[in-house]
Amino acid sequence: MKKLIVLFGLFLIVSCKKEVTDYVKLEGKLNAEGIEKLTVQGKNFIKEISVNADGTFSDTLKVTDGVHAISNGSDRITLYLKNGYDLKLDFKGKALMDGIKFSGVGSETNNFMENKRNFFMSDYANPKTYFTLEKEAFDARMAEAKSKLTGFKSEVKDLDSLINAMDLRNDEMFFGYIESNYEKMHEDIMRFAKGKVSPTFENYENFNGGKTSLSDLKGKYVYIDVWATWCAPCKAEIPFLKTLEKEYHGKNIQFVSISVDMPDFHEAWKEMVKKEELGGIQLYADKNFESKFIVDYGINAIPRFILLDPNGNIVDSDAERPSSPKLKELFTELGI
Repeated sequence: MKKLIVLFGLFLIVSCKKEVTDYVKLEGKLNAEGIEKLTVQGKNFIKEISVNADGTFSDTLKVTDGVHAISNGSDRITLYLKNGYDLKLDFKGKALMDGIKFSGVGSETNNFMENKRNFFMSDYANPKTYFTLEKEAFDARMAEAKSKLTGFKSEVKDLDSLINAMDLRNDEMFFGYIESNYEKMHEDIMRFAKGKVSPTFENYENFNGGKTSLSDLKGKYVYIDVWATWCAPCKAEIPFLKTLEKEYHGKNIQFVSISVDMPDFHEAWKEMVKKEELGGIQLYADKNFESKFIVDYGINAIPRFILLDPNGNIVDSDAERPSSPKLKELFTELGI
């Protein structure tokens, strides 16, 4: 009889345990109208989720545990999915990339990822905000950033081990880069600080004929793009740069693109300028990456953008890219 009671008790305990599913359940409600489907994509996995007319959706997915993207066209945001999760997604704005507040099973790990995403979208993730500081202020900012990240983790009781390992590695790489490069980058930034006289270039080949020197451009702001035909990130900025050039045509600014292509790519440079109908002033550096102007600025990676004032002084030696809204904000501040 006692054995029967014990067995009955064990049965009750097992029966009361929450059933662990071998799939993920996602549900939520979009704030934007007219979206008919969302796409969830991860390693060896892709699925479209139907969205109801009122913006609600609910579906189950059998996934390979890991980081996934949920997207509506180019609007996308990452989340961590693991079979057994039951997540409710509360969108913060009309766009997915505006952020998500998660609840339900698996929410702690995903809310942690959302906090980290916001951190790395803020000025805390911009190395320039560290490199411009003197040592005491630099140390204080580093401590502040690390404390902020430690705070995120202290709020999580059940962070997935995979995300924890990835997070530790990412933080180590991020802070390691800043700490190991601080002295050199700080020295360079101070050397090329706002108001300092810019290094110059002389007699660069102009696509439209003749030679052009930086001194020829005095009297207007000069936005310089250092690029090459083989550089994919450089070419990705071309549509934005062309739009910017058209918008500011006739205003107090010159747009100058300097190619650092090797001699073997000289014709490829001319062909691309013609084919893409590149505007502004298209120049070809005299000795590619060994050109004095490039060396003086310490440029070893492209694209690189530089903004100079009408007197040839530096406004920003590592300016925002054409694709960044912050660039136009700066132009507005300068009265361009």
